[in-house]
Amino acid sequence: MNQNITVLKFGGTSLADASQFRKVCDIVVADEKRKYVIVSAPGKRFSGDTKVTDLLIRCYNAQTDEDRKASFDVIKERYLEIEAELGLSCDIGCEIDKISEVVAGGCTYSYLVSRGEYLNAILMAAFLGYDFVDAADLIFFDDNGVMDEGKTYPTIRKRLAASERAVIPGFYGVLPDGSINTFPRGGSDITGSVIARGIEAGLYENWTDVSGFLMTDPRIIPEAKCIDILTYRELRELSYMGSSVLQEDTVFPVKQLGIPIHIRNTNDVNAKGTMIVADAPPANDHPITGLAGRKGFSVLLIEKMLMNNQIGFMRKILSLFEKHNISVEHVPTGIDTMSVVFESATATPEAIGAIIASINRDLKVDYISYSENVALVAVVGRNMANRSGTAGSILTQLGKAGINILLLAQPSNELNIIVGVEANHYEKTIRILYDLFND
Repeated sequence: MNQNITVLKFGGTSLADASQFRKVCDIVVADEKRKYVIVSAPGKRFSGDTKVTDLLIRCYNAQTDEDRKASFDVIKERYLEIEAELGLSCDIGCEIDKISEVVAGGCTYSYLVSRGEYLNAILMAAFLGYDFVDAADLIFFDDNGVMDEGKTYPTIRKRLAASERAVIPGFYGVLPDGSINTFPRGGSDITGSVIARGIEAGLYENWTDVSGFLMTDPRIIPEAKCIDILTYRELRELSYMGSSVLQEDTVFPVKQLGIPIHIRNTNDVNAKGTMIVADAPPANDHPITGLAGRKGFSVLLIEKMLMNNQIGFMRKILSLFEKHNISVEHVPTGIDTMSVVFESATATPEAIGAIIASINRDLKVDYISYSENVALVAVVGRNMANRSGTAGSILTQLGKAGINILLLAQPSNELNIIVGVEANHYEKTIRILYDLFND
């Protein structure tokens, strides 16, 4: 890794207007190592405002030329305002007119929704005095929409070697036929990670509107503390269970080289933020790293005496879920019991009825029950393996609060403990566990 190169990504809120552009510029020039800047499209400037990407989607879905023009006029005004306030003369209006002509002649959805990043990168490059490098010249997808690593990373290294400092639009790349293809929504995070991996940067800074990764959802715990250091594995667990500061796909490219990710706040540059690293020593002053969870799960509980002696029993159960295209999230087991946990939205009543009927008919179980409206809460922390009694403390505190635990699962690496509760006890469970580990 090149410790003298930092890749930065700025989110939509960080680039919503000219005043935010100035903040970003101050951040970039404050450190000589900050050489490659990835930008999102302009986000909301205030409550009730509309993100540029949403305006582009509205434009794509417009039923009449008049509605389409109205959306484009709003978009054009946003960019012209930024250009004028920054004193730039990069003729952004002409670029928007060109895009409008392409749209009038027919374009793909991916092309249009990616233009917010494209236009913002042109403005930011002009403001910083950096090169503009189109993501379409760096990031390549195969015919299935999967990023072609064998072509993308060598291209990034070669192309950016010719640009000491550059601004790159996030969110998109190109398919083999040259047409635009986008990452999932929020994909500018992924673009930043891919660029950092390709250039083998020493650090990837992800600048957003929060001061780091919080221990849990601030909508439930307003006073939630910020996590100083987080490992890739902990991030994966927390992101999967609902934490949304960083898309979990962002981790994969930089993880290959062990490049750290630093979550920072554009509006509070003095905040320490959260450093995400390959490995970190246990945080001896704190038993857990964070809490996350989601509602909307269902549980199928199966009981049968001597289940553990029947070879293939679990496989037969899970094959029924596979047959009905239902992805299984967790399978906590006992000697004579197993629970199958899955997202409720992925299963129709007909599919569940067919699965239960097949189990009763073919496996002759002693008891089977189906529960909906289940929430899962994950207690995550690399330090739990070094402390005894964590699971016991969780059970005790929830029991005292009268919360019925529907399931409990903990992998052998002791990185996380999953607790299943009734959905109407979800917020209360988060509060109890946060207080338990923050006394």
